[in-house]
Formats: sequence, structure tokens, C-alpha cells
Amino acid sequence: MKYSIKHRTWYAYAESAPVCHNMLHLAPRNTPYQTCSDYRLRIVPEPALITRRADWFGNFIDYFSIEGAHNGLEITSQSTVNVTRPPKLSPSESPKWETIAQLSTAGTTSASLEVYQLTLRSSRVRPSQQLRQYAFPSFPAGRPIVEGIIDLTARIHRDFEFDPKATTVHTPLEDLLKLRRGVCQDFAHLAIGCMRSLGLPARYVSGYLRTVPPPGKPRLVGADASHAWASVHCGPLGWVDFDPTNNTLIGESHITIGWGRDYGDVCPIQGVFVGGGEHSMGVSVDVLPAEEKAA
Repeated sequence: MKYSIKHRTWYAYAESAPVCHNMLHLAPRNTPYQTCSDYRLRIVPEPALITRRADWFGNFIDYFSIEGAHNGLEITSQSTVNVTRPPKLSPSESPKWETIAQLSTAGTTSASLEVYQLTLRSSRVRPSQQLRQYAFPSFPAGRPIVEGIIDLTARIHRDFEFDPKATTVHTPLEDLLKLRRGVCQDFAHLAIGCMRSLGLPARYVSGYLRTVPPPGKPRLVGADASHAWASVHCGPLGWVDFDPTNNTLIGESHITIGWGRDYGDVCPIQGVFVGGGEHSMGVSVDVLPAEEKAA
């Protein structure tokens, strides 16, 4: 499936701001099942400085600075991405989860150390006995790891309610376990915390999800949003991505921007500005099949 993606973010300041510095994770990366053929970035007002590099995880980062009085900021990224469906898995034939946990700490190569680092705590995901207890019904002794992933995905989807007002990006997982409500970032962090509490390597994935309107209803422009899910390294199977918000393994409707230890590594837009007084912010995301855009 070929997609055209437009991500627009705008800020309005009550007072003039003389300077701002920003870091963006908006460029979709290439993966074995995804190719980004075009990426364009438009910033208003025009930055005095803009640079691009890859981070530790291979994600693309754009940095820019505006050094002059401005009353607002608009950032628009446009991408063309082709996504193919990952091969179908045989959950019952995947390795036992304990085997993967042992393998994740045994290697000494650079590749194995990159996997091992994702078993450790990060600023927003801290393994704990509480998370282990929540995860363990999905991972009894000897269970194939993909079976466990699918079961945990279904349990999070069943046990937690989607509620954009219940949490912030700073809500601890211990509080989330009590609230039993949150958003996709929370559910991804919860799944990652469960995996790491079992000694399994898991990473946070930031991206987009194509949404389809109900039958007979028009699609709302700008109704899509940034999305997040989790990924677990399953030894010889590589990374297996799953979406607890929607109770599914990822497919052609998921578009990957990047991944890291948690949300802090791949936040779409991070920045600081001087002055400006009170400010407001808006976000609009459109994910369309390429042929639909051309129609």
C-alpha cells in the first residue's frame, strides 16, 4: 500500500517570541517492509538554521532554529511511503519466551548489545514486580513468545479504556495500572514495561495509523493522528510489532516513523522558545492512499 502523509503542527503565541529551537522526528524511516520515497519539510517562518542527522537508533532527526521575532510557528511534513504486510507468523512455532529472555543477555556482538539495551529501564518505562505480575498470565512457563505477545495485546485492549483526558506523557505506569485508562502511548509503554519486567527486549515505535470512516460516512480531513505501538525482539524471528490499542499485530495500515526506548526518544516535536507568553497548539494529520490523493 502506498500512502501520502501530511502532518501539520501550528503554534500561536500571545506575545512575540524572539527565538526558538526545535527537534523533529517526522521523517518515516526505511524498514524491511516500508520504503519512504519522498519527505519534505516546510517551516514558517523560515529557520535561520536547519540540519538533519540520524540518531542512535537510526531514526532521522531534523533540527532547526528561528532567530527573530515571531508570533507563531507552523511545521508541515509531507511524505510518500510504501508499506507491505509483514509475513504471517505461526505463533505456536515461535521460540519459548524464556529462551528469548536468556538469549537477550548472552550475546557480546554489537547487534546483540543493541538488543540487550532494550531490556533495561528507561526514563518512562521502568520494569517492576507490578508489571511482571500483570504480564505473567500471558507468559506461563514454556509458552511460545508470539502466543504470549498476542495474549498480552488482547488483555491490555480488554482491560484498559481509551481516554485522552486520563493521563499525560508523564503519568507513571504504576498509576496507569490503577487508572485502567489512557492513550496509545500509555498502552505501548505498558506493554514494553511488561516485556522488560520479564527480561524480554522491547522498544517503543512511533508512527501513523490509517483510519477508515464508518460505512457511508465521509472521511474527515485531519482526523488521523500520530500513533504508537510496541515491538519485541523474538530471536530468530527478529522484531515483532504489536498494537495493544487496537489488539492487533501491525500490518499495512501502520506506518513507522522511528523507534527507541520510550516516547522520549521519538517524540514528534520537541522544542523550547523564549518569551511568547501564553500559547496554543494544534495538530492535523492526514494519511491517505496515494491514489486517493491524486483523485
